[in-house]
Amino acid sequence: MSRQRPTIADLRAIKGKKQLTMLRVMTLEEAEAAERAGIDIVSIPPDLLLDPQYRDAAPSLFSMPGENFFEIGTADDFVRWAFRMLKASADAVYCSASVATIKRMADESVPVIGHVGLIPSRRTWTGGWKAVGKTAESAVEILQAVRQLEAAGAFGAEIEVVPVEVAEAISQRTSLFMLSMGAGTGCDAQYLFAEDILGTNRGHMPRHSKVYRNFAAEYDRLQQERVAAFSEFVADVNTKAYPEDKHIVRMAPEELKKFQAQLDAN
Repeated sequence: MSRQRPTIADLRAIKGKKQLTMLRVMTLEEAEAAERAGIDIVSIPPDLLLDPQYRDAAPSLFSMPGENFFEIGTADDFVRWAFRMLKASADAVYCSASVATIKRMADESVPVIGHVGLIPSRRTWTGGWKAVGKTAESAVEILQAVRQLEAAGAFGAEIEVVPVEVAEAISQRTSLFMLSMGAGTGCDAQYLFAEDILGTNRGHMPRHSKVYRNFAAEYDRLQQERVAAFSEFVADVNTKAYPEDKHIVRMAPEELKKFQAQLDAN
């Protein structure tokens, strides 16, 4: 029996009762794998959602496209973008822009996921790539940010690299559906990037990431095989081992004689 794609009402109804799974996927293949594996929620590039094959590959995934705010523009630009995403079957949209921009979309009944804690596009304000909310004062600031998102009409929020005690306390005190990225099990969903799970990330591995496969090594092996195959092709051409008769088409002998006669006449 196929799964039904959850609605906003469904997610609100299970808040605090169970944890869902969430991935950032970048390709159609990853989306299909997430669907088949039983992942609940995915964050995806907008272009992937607009792929006509997307919903065939991922019919039951609660799908949330997102871009950094500087890629989209003003609040009005966000509203137009959000409408386009919803028309293309988005279940919610991610927005790291201002609370005013989030409110502008929420006022149009767009389900919006905000962001608190470590926000990559704003990391200079919180000291770079590091945990946020480790002091009582900064933890209260995160709670206040969540309250602002609530007041703006957001549906949920990603809470990234925040102490587990802080994230759990906030999740228990908010109606927002809280997506934990490195913020512990006290939230409503556990969120990882597919590239970390698959081991394709060759850069820094965040503390919260967990590697389940080593795709990077497999990609290296496949690249070596590409080079080897191309090299063999070069050698075959140079030694005239390619093409063989099975790779080419020959003319019937009687037609060849007629053709040669025409060549001589011309």
